[in-house]
Amino acid sequence: MVIVTTTVRRDVLTLPAAPLGPENPLPPLRPLREVHTLDERGREGLPRDMARQLGYEPLRGILPTRVLDGYGRERTDTTLDTLVIENDRLRATVLPGFGGRVHSLFHKPTGRELLYRNPVLQPAAFALNGAWFSGGIEWNIGATGHTTLSCAPLHAARVTAPDGGEMLRLWEWERLRDVPFQVDLWLPEGSDFLHVGVRIRNPHEKAVPVYWWSNIAVPQERRVLAPADEAWHFGYAGGLRRVPVPETDGVDRTYPPRSEYAADYFYDVPDRARRWIAALDDEGHGLVQTSTDRLRGRKLFVWGSGAGGRRWQEWLTEPSTGGYAEIQAGLARTQLEHVRLDAEGEFTWLESYGPLSAEPGLVHGSDWRAAREEAQARLADALPRGAVEEAYDAWLPCADTEPGEVLATGSGWGALEVLRADHKLPGTPFAESTLGPEQEPWLELLHSGAVPEPRRVAPPGPTLVAPHWRDMLETAPARPVAEYHLGVAQWHAGDLAQAVRSWERGLELAPSRWPLLRCLAVADQESGHIERAADRYAEAFDDLCQERRDDGALWTAASAALGREAIGVLLAAGRQPVARGVWDRLHASTRTEGRFRLVEIQLLIAEGEKAAARAIFDEGFEVADLREGAEVLGELWRAVTDDELPARYDYRMRAASEE
Repeated sequence: MVIVTTTVRRDVLTLPAAPLGPENPLPPLRPLREVHTLDERGREGLPRDMARQLGYEPLRGILPTRVLDGYGRERTDTTLDTLVIENDRLRATVLPGFGGRVHSLFHKPTGRELLYRNPVLQPAAFALNGAWFSGGIEWNIGATGHTTLSCAPLHAARVTAPDGGEMLRLWEWERLRDVPFQVDLWLPEGSDFLHVGVRIRNPHEKAVPVYWWSNIAVPQERRVLAPADEAWHFGYAGGLRRVPVPETDGVDRTYPPRSEYAADYFYDVPDRARRWIAALDDEGHGLVQTSTDRLRGRKLFVWGSGAGGRRWQEWLTEPSTGGYAEIQAGLARTQLEHVRLDAEGEFTWLESYGPLSAEPGLVHGSDWRAAREEAQARLADALPRGAVEEAYDAWLPCADTEPGEVLATGSGWGALEVLRADHKLPGTPFAESTLGPEQEPWLELLHSGAVPEPRRVAPPGPTLVAPHWRDMLETAPARPVAEYHLGVAQWHAGDLAQAVRSWERGLELAPSRWPLLRCLAVADQESGHIERAADRYAEAFDDLCQERRDDGALWTAASAALGREAIGVLLAAGRQPVARGVWDRLHASTRTEGRFRLVEIQLLIAEGEKAAARAIFDEGFEVADLREGAEVLGELWRAVTDDELPARYDYRMRAASEE
């Protein structure tokens, strides 16, 4: 038999996709409202290390990243660049422009797709910064939630593999925690398993909190097996409780369709047990993921069979394509935790993904111990635990190997950080050639100590908020743009009073007032001064309307973002006529978007026009950036009618009794 050499190559894939649209130009100042949180009472009775990590520097906001909410629901056939690594057994297709997502893992001998391969690319508001899409294997780094890199490009290159063949390296600078990371995909010749070496580095002189979960989408008509008799259950009503596995509340929860509502099950894998998780179909075939012990956690996420779960599944893919569940692996026992990475330290581990076949009568039997022992035995036959350790030992010296041919390019933020601090990061070069327009003002600050004033009127660019950049802003000449950026950095650091002072100083001389007025309006709202916030939002929108130069994407995005916020605050302050005035000055194309039909309903309800609000519901609309766990559609429906909520608007992820 001829052995096909492992190759890494470029390719393309055509999918129906909705364009991402422009970034939201308003800095995300409001506190992060992540659904996976626990209060102090919720931590009572938890294991000490878990409780400690639950409270370890949770993310307060998503700065310095920006929100991606400019996408819609209209999909057109779109050609996407892919990178393919394959041997004679497996073919992995990677999307370097979308977080390095493994879109497909195809097993050639059996002709089976091992993952849930989404037939569309439809952004939805599940990432920490908005746009995310479902399917495949995603690499989640940063903080609790889906990574801000879900729809962002990563750097990619060929690298020499441990066996002398080719390996695919992905890397980028994660900006929430200010750390670089890499993902090496290695497929040995003749292997049924894709090895994935991961490294997270902390180049700083103080410890940082880190987070990692590899999320693997699989068809939901599977049984999920893991080496655990208990799990930590988290539902969207909140609360973390220990439950037995497989049966909880009289239902075998290892079969995803048997749960009615969306839920997380974090398996409590014993300390010395092999780390693995599998999803097997009725015939005992499917996917298994295993790793070295550093990757401690294993999880099952289910959408549930209820109306809300089914609606979310349809929303994220095509209605006729079948549902999916996620099996996951992470650094901690739960996704609510963050792990300390010491100064100048690193975390490394190796994961392996491949096919698994087991005796269906055992893995689908009522004896849970027999089921998981059968799966573990077949895993031991296919890929012994020692073989994973050997692969890790072989890969680790290659982690510093400098990349060869560049296959894709990520952002320039890593290059800026390397220039600033002269970081030495073997294996993950952040070349100066990747610096772009967004980094230019910060290069100027780095080299001259001053923030350049813009040459033309435009919405301000992104702000850097890490302590070293904040220190530079503190000593920069106090020009309006510098004061704007300084205030954002101070706000992020929790120095709210000083942020307000910086914005007020900038406002005195600013030729463009609306960005500063909007920041001050947010500060007023967060401090409970709703009337003053309404005044400033109204003034900010007036200023923006006078300043905007065209109907291009950037100004339209700024008008939409500021108008949406302004209307919400003006309605909260009881200023319906002023809110209506903002609505009337939005671009006509903006007012037809689903997310603004929702705003129109809110405006009509405030004006007492319930029949007109109901008419919009009856006409039908889709809020493209509806967030995970959001219940606003049901709340507005109940405000206009006592009729049952139509299925198209039912995104409930918890029982009505828990709302």
